[in-house]
Amino acid sequence: MVVVGDALIDEIHDESGAREYVGGAALNVAVGAARLGAEVALVAMVGDDDAGARIRAHLAEHGVSLVASPAPLGTARAVSTRVNGEPRYEFNEAARERHVAFSDEAVSLISGAGVVAISCVAFDSADQVAEFDRALAGVRLAIDPNPRAGMMRDRAAFVDGFERTARGAEFVKVGNDDAELLGLGSVDDLEARIRSLGVPTVLATRGADGATIVTPRGTFDRPIARLDGDVVDTMGAGDAMFASLLVALAAEESPDYRAALERALVIAAATCRAEGALLQLP
Repeated sequence: MVVVGDALIDEIHDESGAREYVGGAALNVAVGAARLGAEVALVAMVGDDDAGARIRAHLAEHGVSLVASPAPLGTARAVSTRVNGEPRYEFNEAARERHVAFSDEAVSLISGAGVVAISCVAFDSADQVAEFDRALAGVRLAIDPNPRAGMMRDRAAFVDGFERTARGAEFVKVGNDDAELLGLGSVDDLEARIRSLGVPTVLATRGADGATIVTPRGTFDRPIARLDGDVVDTMGAGDAMFASLLVALAAEESPDYRAALERALVIAAATCRAEGALLQLP
């Protein structure tokens, strides 16, 4: 599969001090899918700087190929502080001025991919959406819009760009925080809106209240998985679920979404029991 989106350095501040991790939603999804056995390439902006070198080394360690989009402002960075376990983010200029350009190499990879996934991109940029129109026509497309308050410039334009791209998607993941940030009501309202665009399968995540997947074969609700150990960090749980379901989607034309959702929730629960966003196996 090919994953398109963000790659950055997560700088975490809390009562125990400051730490840095390689992150970004799209990178987390790509690495997570590789940890689950998929062959994965990531198309993302990565600078030619020390932070970019860390990202390249991390991807190489996990067997993910990188097709780097130009990053004239260097590598993106997200500085987060924790409030009741949930991260609050501030982004540097490189992250705010994001634009993923598709080279000939990227277009070639995309055209041969079993599944192409988009996560955390500038849907409020007309130029970015035009790139998607050019490069993603005819692919099996999965989307996690992953809006970020510190990156999004125009909410209405973001919704328009997301919905324009989603009309060609096979699978879309949304969460209750996405619905709130985009001003589209509840996650159930957002799920229904996406289905009205003709998207056949929509995953709606609700944090501690579990998740629902709506498919042509039926609707399946599941609570969060219960595992031993304390929840340490919720960062990356949604990315872990998305990665798990993408692997199921890439493996079969019509996956068993009930079983795939149950597995994704267990993987998300395991990921929450370690600090950082790296997908963890139970």
